[in-house]
Amino acid sequence: MNDMSRVEREVDTNEIKLECRDCQVYYGDTHAIKDVNVDIEDKTVTAFIGPSGCGKSTFLRCLNRMNDTIDVARVEGSFRLDGEDIYDKRVDPVQLRAKVGMVFQKPNPFPKSIYDNVAYGPRIHGLAKNKAELDEIVEKSLRRGAIWNEVKDRLDAPGTGLSGGQQQRLCIARAVATEPEVLLMDEPCSALDPIATAQVEELIDELRSQYSVVIVTHSMQQAARVSQKTAFFHLGNLVEFGETGQIFTNPVDPRTESYITGRIG
Repeated sequence: MNDMSRVEREVDTNEIKLECRDCQVYYGDTHAIKDVNVDIEDKTVTAFIGPSGCGKSTFLRCLNRMNDTIDVARVEGSFRLDGEDIYDKRVDPVQLRAKVGMVFQKPNPFPKSIYDNVAYGPRIHGLAKNKAELDEIVEKSLRRGAIWNEVKDRLDAPGTGLSGGQQQRLCIARAVATEPEVLLMDEPCSALDPIATAQVEELIDELRSQYSVVIVTHSMQQAARVSQKTAFFHLGNLVEFGETGQIFTNPVDPRTESYITGRIG
């Protein structure tokens, strides 16, 4: 009986990781994101799709307060991670970004060794008591980034010396090294060749067992392959949000259908 109630409780608490209500983003006088309401589920890949300039990356950056770094940006509404308001004055954005990691469009390894790229976050957040613990975190993160076997014999080599696909997997390893709960990915494959893209997509599918993953992609095929939930943005509005299969095969809104069939974009 106890086991059963524990399972039920876990189902209840694991469902919604990030709850966003009445979200608005302004760049100066421009209203870039309008009235967005969305629930991001735990251990799920959620894809944001839509034409260029529709607001998907802007909204993604709300989820770890990256818009704070843009002087003219103003964010309104409620963003709750596990029920906690991430825009509360008491929340340290640096600590928040350890919990809500981010991988960018262009691989951006630090000009440091492969080891130091991954060790950087755990060091500044004090996650390791000694070198042995740090070594363990680095190895675990590189394994999670599906790149350990390729780099384990050259951890002192510069991260910038890796191929584009390897650099992106190194950046994913770096993002998971701080034990985040959510992983944001802003078009993580757009600078990669098809083979590297397939490797990163496979990795995203594996990461879903431990994280809530949110991916912005301009590729509808990629969204269909890697995500369970899809949100379609158009002109700053969240037009439709639901199960990926349903969005692609039976969308409710005619604008979604027009985008998916290539009539708008």
